[in-house]
Amino acid sequence: MLQRIQTIYLFLAAIISGGLIFLLSLWKNSTGQHIYAEDQLMILVMFLASAALSLVSIFIFKNRKLQFVLGRINILLNFFLLGVFVYWSLSLPGEMDISEKGIGMFLPIISIVFLVLANKAIKKDEDLVKSVDRLR
Repeated sequence: MLQRIQTIYLFLAAIISGGLIFLLSLWKNSTGQHIYAEDQLMILVMFLASAALSLVSIFIFKNRKLQFVLGRINILLNFFLLGVFVYWSLSLPGEMDISEKGIGMFLPIISIVFLVLANKAIKKDEDLVKSVDRLR
């Protein structure tokens, strides 16, 4: 069952959460220095946890209900990460720390989109299996 579409969606979410965070900056501070996820330990841990959840979800394809639950937990983790970014960018005074937002701050949104698509495909598979079981 690794050839299903939700595997591709989960793999893309894992690449975004685990790989692109090292390439794209989160923001630029007032001195012009780019800040990446590895510079902020809490952000790095949350991104890597999201990537790990996505990869674990790929390999538990036999338990679709647990796969669906892990997808939901991953979505909540990404919403929390997005909330942290919004809090930091709105609560810090003026040009103190976050001078210019980078594309890395929007990676949780892209990850959430792929996770929602994966959960939708997992739900569709579960409904298909239930409908076939009714026919037996």
